[in-house]
Amino acid sequence: MSENKSESLLLVDGMALLFRGFYATSSGGYIMRTSDGTPVNGVYGFLRYMLDAIQTFKPTHVACCWDMGSRTFRTEKFENYKANRGPAPEELIPQFDLVKEVTASFNIPNVGVSGYEADDCIGTLATHYSASMKVQILTGDHDMLQLVNENTEVIIMKKGHSNYMVYNLDSLMEEKSLTPPQIIDLKGLTGDTADNYPGVKGIGEKTAVKLLNEYQTIDGILENLAQLPKGVRAKIEAELEMLHLSRDLATIRLDAPVACALEDCNWAMEREKVISKFEELEFKGLMKLIG
Repeated sequence: MSENKSESLLLVDGMALLFRGFYATSSGGYIMRTSDGTPVNGVYGFLRYMLDAIQTFKPTHVACCWDMGSRTFRTEKFENYKANRGPAPEELIPQFDLVKEVTASFNIPNVGVSGYEADDCIGTLATHYSASMKVQILTGDHDMLQLVNENTEVIIMKKGHSNYMVYNLDSLMEEKSLTPPQIIDLKGLTGDTADNYPGVKGIGEKTAVKLLNEYQTIDGILENLAQLPKGVRAKIEAELEMLHLSRDLATIRLDAPVACALEDCNWAMEREKVISKFEELEFKGLMKLIG
């Protein structure tokens, strides 16, 4: 493993970029397709986002992490986890494999493991590599803020291109008034509507942050239940089991069974290989992005 502090690894949340790319370009009802009818709008958007981030943050190494199906250890623990999400749009389904082919054409490793989410792969690789180099995580998912540490930044994609909020320990505390581990406890208390777990009914973010600022952790809050306002205490006591389950569901695993050798992540694009894939997908408009 490299000890060179000038090196940096960009971990890309592949599904976040692909879905963002798909919906950003299909909102008007038009789906970009190749001449043989293959839908490619999500892949096109994914590439614009990824290449912009690489140009902006200039990593020396890049890897892309993916979900590998909807069944994970979280759905085993809580059947309704993400059950609020409908099936993927029909035009997006063929792009799941296609986007990985395109990523591979850049010599970027595609990382994923059955039973775990991309978040867990990112968390595991970030923990491993941040011990010796700077790690940056590109995503739209605020759950990832729990992974921030002295050597790990989370880059949240905001609306539009080249619009990022970069979270480190200082900016996270400044904006959220929370430490990375408290992001997990925040989700335990408030739940997550996107992932469909409830937390403690009736506890919103404002109350949760106030409690965490005062008592630091969920365990600290539970040790001081008698000190809490009667209504807040009653809500927590009524939902203790779901509180613990929600905190567990929110916790990104740092020991997923994934590995990715650093030398395989070198950002070393072979232009001809990429051009060949772009020509196959009729991505003339992206040629300028690869120089």
